[in-house]
Amino acid sequence: MAAGTVSAPAAGSGTAATPSAPSRPGTGDAAGGTGSARLGTLFAALAVASFSLTFPATVWSLEGLGPWSTVTVRTVLATLFAGSCLLWLRVPPPDRRHWPALAVVAAGTVIGFPLLTTLALQTSSTSHAAVVVGLLPLTTAAYAVVRTGSRPSPLFWAAALVGAAVVVGFAVQQSGGRPTGADLYLFGALVICAAGYTEGGRLARDMPGWQVIGWALVGCLPLAVVGAVLALALEPVGLTVKSVTGLLWLAAGSQFVGLYVWYRGMSVIGVARASQLQLAQPLLTLVWSVLLLGEHLTLAAPLAALGVLVCIGVTQRARS
Repeated sequence: MAAGTVSAPAAGSGTAATPSAPSRPGTGDAAGGTGSARLGTLFAALAVASFSLTFPATVWSLEGLGPWSTVTVRTVLATLFAGSCLLWLRVPPPDRRHWPALAVVAAGTVIGFPLLTTLALQTSSTSHAAVVVGLLPLTTAAYAVVRTGSRPSPLFWAAALVGAAVVVGFAVQQSGGRPTGADLYLFGALVICAAGYTEGGRLARDMPGWQVIGWALVGCLPLAVVGAVLALALEPVGLTVKSVTGLLWLAAGSQFVGLYVWYRGMSVIGVARASQLQLAQPLLTLVWSVLLLGEHLTLAAPLAALGVLVCIGVTQRARS
């Protein structure tokens, strides 16, 4: 999540449940019993932990690379991982009818969300960004409602609006009365990533989830290579151990491996149960911001994150 709080993400960062189950919800208990369910829960928990490190890893990468270099090089490296797996397993390309949706996935989760959040993190703290992007599950759910034409209860919309108000209020309070440029980047990331997550969830009904992100990355490779060449030539480069570590984590941990174990976990325990684990992602990112980056949290950050968590929990129940 890379970005970011999601239930059926199609790219890293991640953070929210889409109504389109990429696998058979709840098959874990029926097919593999308690042991299988525990393994699925472990996979999903590992994915959430991976996603929660996306913002700190981005900050580390920015110590040695510019924002455009970070995003494009990250994408190239992640594509090498994904493409190698697709070739090794001899996975055939998707049907032509799937490529428009894959383009939305790529625009939202491979390019849009990583780029906008990386630009935001140049001036925003990790803790601030984590709280704002914690709204992503609600944004994704609202987008999915529009996309599928379903009609959730008034309680769903009430909780979604309260959650949005909490995040907007937090952003305004932290910035001294009005949203900053970083906040605008983050709110833009919420919108475009919600579209990518929703389309990824829909695609995952027809192909394994890891193939959704894999082909979305492959489709972006030509653009990412050109972008990386230009960005590395125009932006300053001063690689350090931290910047390389952050970049590698973004490419392998957040963008590909994290999504692989996430979809693997959902295939066992189902979307609904897995999404409950991801409610902890913003709070985990707050912890990492203190431990890895030495940030000092104000009381408003954990309180706002908890408020958003409660609102997400209400929307999950209201839609079921």
